[in-house]
Amino acid sequence: MTAPIKVLIADDQMMVRQGFTVLLDAQPDIEVVGQAIDGAEAVTKAAELAPDVVLMDIRMPGMGGIEATSLITGTPGPTVKVLVLTTFDLDEYVYEALRAGASGFLLKDASADQLAEAVRVIAAGEALLAPNITKRLITEFSRLGVPRAPSKVRIEELTERETEVLSLIAQGMSNTEIAEHLTLAEQTIKTHVSRILLKLGLRDRTQAAVFAYETGLIRPTGY
Repeated sequence: MTAPIKVLIADDQMMVRQGFTVLLDAQPDIEVVGQAIDGAEAVTKAAELAPDVVLMDIRMPGMGGIEATSLITGTPGPTVKVLVLTTFDLDEYVYEALRAGASGFLLKDASADQLAEAVRVIAAGEALLAPNITKRLITEFSRLGVPRAPSKVRIEELTERETEVLSLIAQGMSNTEIAEHLTLAEQTIKTHVSRILLKLGLRDRTQAAVFAYETGLIRPTGY
């Protein structure tokens, strides 16, 4: 049997922590290994428990979710994915969390099935970018003037095909969708994605999408 996905829940509200724990522990392939009441405890427990995924609230007293996310994802060792929890879909702090290293975000009123599936997607190394709501978030805050990277030097390191794949990632396409769009094998797309992340020094597809917007490779469009 495959080992269950280990999850750490960080939220200052006890009812939220307990509620998510009950929902996730009911899944046969997910195990909640710990809870944290603020960002500092999340950082400590992430190091101790080595979870696969951290459900991270953005607004917590003391150290908040953005700083905690940056510390957790920037720590050498086993990769820990962060899934940000928020009450509002157009929350400026969510964008900052994505830039800090979060792999995606989820609204706190998500259903049990949505929560479990989000954990699975993040644990599998995918970005929670497909939903229009996430694309809208990135686009909105790019349009509002989030500082862009000062240089396109790293973009120039990509081949023409890799640049094309990066732009499609930023539009929220999955590997399967990109393969169909470019009429290539899905394994070929996976190889391109791996090379893009390596060349740009990025963590995952979410970081790649944010990078594409910030460097101006993708121009924000309205919804």
